[in-house]
Amino acid sequence: MNADIGILLLRVVIGLLIAGHGLQKISFRLGGSGLQGGIREFRADGFRGGAYTALAAGLGQLGSGLFLAFGLLTPLAGMAAIGVMTVALTVKAANGLWVQHDGYEYPLVLITIAGALSLTGPGALSVDALLGIDLLPLWVGILTTLVGAASGLIVRVLLHTAPVNRPDQRHI
Repeated sequence: MNADIGILLLRVVIGLLIAGHGLQKISFRLGGSGLQGGIREFRADGFRGGAYTALAAGLGQLGSGLFLAFGLLTPLAGMAAIGVMTVALTVKAANGLWVQHDGYEYPLVLITIAGALSLTGPGALSVDALLGIDLLPLWVGILTTLVGAASGLIVRVLLHTAPVNRPDQRHI
């Protein structure tokens, strides 16, 4: 039972933090700047898509965070959280690891926890347990973790418009 309480604590705290982060992107709640602020943030980071990009990221974080907190469809919730946070990691990668320098430390922690929850399951104190879908095979957690990371990388490639630094291609 101690493991289930620990997983519950982890799920609720991390899930609500991810959900709150998403809510900030699309509203004025929790210190957010509204949808227009979310749009400005994504444009400043070099992304196209305007409101659609901000809404997709904000709603993806809000939904995946709430689903993680409740332990509902946990591997899929983990996959969505991993996808959105992988995009954040790629944005912050140029700043190095540590958060003090706006690095990717925090997104990496959230990705790791979402992946761990996808692999371990939500524990007995979850909606998944009530539905009888909390004990899924390991391959489900592995697959959703990998698909989450891959989807974040694909979004980065498709929506990021910042110029890519390329070596001079002139012939000598």
